[in-house]
Amino acid sequence: MQFEVWAPQAGRVTLQCDGVTHALERDPQRAGWWWGEADAHDGSRYGFALDDGPVLPDPRSRRQPDGPDGLSAVVDHERYAWRASWQGRPLPGAVLYELHVGTYTPEGTLDAAAERLGHLAELGVTHVQLMPLCPFPGTHGWGYEGVSLWAVHEPYGGPEALKRFVDRAHGLGLGVVLDVVHNHFGPSGNYLPVFGPYLTDTHHTPWGAAVNLDAPGSDEVRAFLIGSALAWLRDYRLDGLRLDAVHALVDTRALHFLEELSTAVDALAAEVDRPLFLVAESDLNDPRLITARGEGGLGLHAQWNDDFHHALHTVLTGESQGYYADFARASLGGLAKTLTGGYFHDGSYSSFRERHHGRPLDRTRVAGHRLLGYSQTHDQVGNRAQGDRLSALVSPGLLACAATLVLTAPFTPMLFMGEEWAAGTPWQFFTDHTDPELADAVRRGRRREFAAHGWREEDVPDPQDPATRDRSCLDWSEPEREPHARVLAWYRALLALRHQQPDLTDPDLADTKVAYDEEGRWLAYRRGDVLVAVNLGKDTAELSLGVPHARVLAAWEPVGAPGADGVVRLPGESGVVLLQE
Repeated sequence: MQFEVWAPQAGRVTLQCDGVTHALERDPQRAGWWWGEADAHDGSRYGFALDDGPVLPDPRSRRQPDGPDGLSAVVDHERYAWRASWQGRPLPGAVLYELHVGTYTPEGTLDAAAERLGHLAELGVTHVQLMPLCPFPGTHGWGYEGVSLWAVHEPYGGPEALKRFVDRAHGLGLGVVLDVVHNHFGPSGNYLPVFGPYLTDTHHTPWGAAVNLDAPGSDEVRAFLIGSALAWLRDYRLDGLRLDAVHALVDTRALHFLEELSTAVDALAAEVDRPLFLVAESDLNDPRLITARGEGGLGLHAQWNDDFHHALHTVLTGESQGYYADFARASLGGLAKTLTGGYFHDGSYSSFRERHHGRPLDRTRVAGHRLLGYSQTHDQVGNRAQGDRLSALVSPGLLACAATLVLTAPFTPMLFMGEEWAAGTPWQFFTDHTDPELADAVRRGRRREFAAHGWREEDVPDPQDPATRDRSCLDWSEPEREPHARVLAWYRALLALRHQQPDLTDPDLADTKVAYDEEGRWLAYRRGDVLVAVNLGKDTAELSLGVPHARVLAAWEPVGAPGADGVVRLPGESGVVLLQE
């Protein structure tokens, strides 16, 4: 079997495979690369030593059986016998469900999560979006400090378990999307800088030196990241990738890394003859991210739309701290702006940033499905001091209003695990760092961060305490009890309507017409022949929809069809979906 490694600054490289040491040779065709052959098979343990240093795991390791610090293991991807026949599911018309493997079930494994996929198929979502799976120190964590970007965290079950999960999902008609982190590498167990210039001091990020996308040696770093992305899509038959915090990818080259990545993914989609897509997390409010390459954009297929979340969160909760301030002042008008224009900050002044931010999105060029809409995410829940979900902040009726807006808006909806039944469990920030100094630094940093916002240190959960993770696991007995069962039924009803009514997946953003009343606390909009209204106030509201002939498709509280005057009487804290006839 041939082994190879990029180590441009090394004078000597050796391979240790199954206890036998082999000297590698320089590759005359590729500068900085070393290669050699050794007897190996699936499961063989190996690593590389540079200049007689310690044996280190392969930067392109497909498996780390003993964690990030251990030897790598050979993975023969051809050994797995795929069962499900799968043609793929495209992004248009999709509904994503964000899932953290370590807390979706108490067991915290891919196999245990796979056993619960039937719930999602019955719910009506189309894709499961897995939070990061790359290996990280310890057993439990969010996954954003992963290393070994081609491997699967062993406590989750490793590579074979991910294939079983994907196979099971595809058999149920569910696509699978994976969250990948290209903007930084984990601080512990990361040996990439030993091998080559994977980081650069030319730019800096919140995590320190930036990933090297434009400095000397960046050609190979970009190839490393793109190769990892394609490997997930090809070897594990994934349907898409979510790209973490692309605003932290600093790249001054004429061909931006994201454009190069989107080109490669589109080429792979053509090769495997099934749809593949990239979804970016970005706070830039820059429509070029999701504009086609032929029209001067970077060609990503979609992005998270935090502006919609922030506008919705403030009208539901009344919170106005930090980046919520501008949205709280705009109230329902801000929510209406996102429903029709996508971005709230489209060149407007951002008080949180103390500058103008964003640019307008051209609704004639960008389809609505290229923006993901949501009321909760791992970030927006887990980065609260106590990880309190929306269900801990508002009434079931307002949760129903949030679901109504998310699942009928002109965006691609995304749910965060457990929200579909108003989960009563928090989702808190937890880590399992094996380095005592790093663990203590994270603990102190978390408490210091929230102390600045008025929280007492003792009220901020200790990320390193195993109980913090345990509290964050979903309670699967809740969906059978009230009020959870009623909320779950509402989500199922709305998702069924989304699949049944073509107007609800119409990609034309400009076709959404919105009306609202700040004082009356109601908002209504029309998408083709479908009308949606939510009453966020406590009292019944009379809404003049101007449609005398419409039938109720779904209502949180009993609602009669509009009379001859076109008026609908909508009870407080409730939503309704109607169809014009």
